[in-house]
Amino acid sequence: MTGKIIGAVIVLTALVGGVALYWLQVYGFYDTVEASGAKDDVQLTLLVTGEPEPILYENFKAIDADSSPIRYRACFTTKMSEALLTETYEMVEHAEPRNAPEWFDCFDAKEIGVALEQGEALAFMGQKEVIYGIDRLVAIMPDGRGFVWHEINECGEIAFDGDPLPAHCPAKPED
Repeated sequence: MTGKIIGAVIVLTALVGGVALYWLQVYGFYDTVEASGAKDDVQLTLLVTGEPEPILYENFKAIDADSSPIRYRACFTTKMSEALLTETYEMVEHAEPRNAPEWFDCFDAKEIGVALEQGEALAFMGQKEVIYGIDRLVAIMPDGRGFVWHEINECGEIAFDGDPLPAHCPAKPED
């Protein structure tokens, strides 16, 4: 009888731990990012200056988490034309959107990735080094839907691996 009780306690503890771990990974660490309506909600990097500039957008929804610098995801719409965007802002090749939690249903990484591969969507540099070693990328579909995510850049990969930084990388800030 004692073995059954101990076994039940172990199974129940594992079940509760598993559910808690799942909830924390999928829901617990994410916070909603409120649109400020200011400069930093949706930006693209200008070709001329290399500096980020706010663009026109509507319907902004975003999530972020303190647990990782690459958990940021955002969705928006814009009425800016593809011609204006490609002539004004820095484009990015080989952008790969990161998956978002299923409950953040405006961001479908698979759909965005296919559109980018097929040349239907355009990828832009949102902001370089938004956090050390992390760039903010923006993809815009032909229908005006836009998506934002963070990606580790080349210097970030090297720094996070603990390898010496090449000369072209900015110095890693002290913690």
